[in-house]
Amino acid sequence: MAFPTQRMRRIRGNASLRGLVRETHLRPDDFIYPMFITAGEDVRREIKSMPNVFQLSINHAVAEAKRVHELGIPGVLLFGIPDAKDEAATGAYDPEGVVQLAVRAIKDAVPELLVITDVCLCEYTQNGHCGIVDGRSGEVLNDVSLELIARTATSHAEAGADIVAPSDMMDGRVAAIRADLDSEGFENTPVMSYSVKYASAFYGPFREAAESAPAFGDRRSHQMDPANVREALKENALDLEEGADMVIVKPALPYLDVVRRVAESSDVPVAAYNVSGEYSMIKAAARNGWINEKAAVLEAMTGIKRAGADIIISYHAPDVAAWIS
Repeated sequence: MAFPTQRMRRIRGNASLRGLVRETHLRPDDFIYPMFITAGEDVRREIKSMPNVFQLSINHAVAEAKRVHELGIPGVLLFGIPDAKDEAATGAYDPEGVVQLAVRAIKDAVPELLVITDVCLCEYTQNGHCGIVDGRSGEVLNDVSLELIARTATSHAEAGADIVAPSDMMDGRVAAIRADLDSEGFENTPVMSYSVKYASAFYGPFREAAESAPAFGDRRSHQMDPANVREALKENALDLEEGADMVIVKPALPYLDVVRRVAESSDVPVAAYNVSGEYSMIKAAARNGWINEKAAVLEAMTGIKRAGADIIISYHAPDVAAWIS
């Protein structure tokens, strides 16, 4: 009689068999690679807290997009770092803004690559908040912000973005973006909504990378309490009702239970964002010789996919694509 443990030992002992019966597989086309696009010329500035991740001027962003495409990664997610900021976030929706110019350049150079744009105001406001702030109370004005967020999304679509991804977490922004896109003739531009975005401690390195740390206060009025999962499902359901075509859970690794619940309750593709802090922790531990970077990254990415993510947004994407190819 063969006991289950004996059967599994026989399978585990054969590398080819292990691969044949493996339940979860990683592929390069599971991934989206985030990129930070900065104003200026010939800029390739490494982010201190995110080794091997750079702020890139458009010429270097195009080169990186070509490399990503050659690795089999289907798309990039662009964040903009403008040369000037103001309280109205005008750089976010400027037709000649840094993201808009980068979209055109990348689509011209690599038309097959999906270009997704982050839609938010935080990189473009002097105060670093995701919406317009009342100067007296310091409150983020939800309804006032919606018009500018929708205008930003449409300006990205006009530049050639394949998908727009609102990350601001303002109430009603998916409906506002969908209405604005449709009215301007972009009915076929999908909205990939950050529907479940927690007020997380794991965003620290990103705020250095995107130069978007709040000048005062925090974002807990519109991002979610890390203790809540029922709230996540409600937020996700609202975004789907407003017309989201894909949804994002952010961060990924501390919220794998949420990824699973969202995947089980959604009839659209679900992305998990493996955020900057998750990336930097593995990088730091590997540089100190405490863990094997490749093994740890592949294990983490497999866990995200096993939890139910259809898409993984990760700064590890080029490394993973190279390793598994």
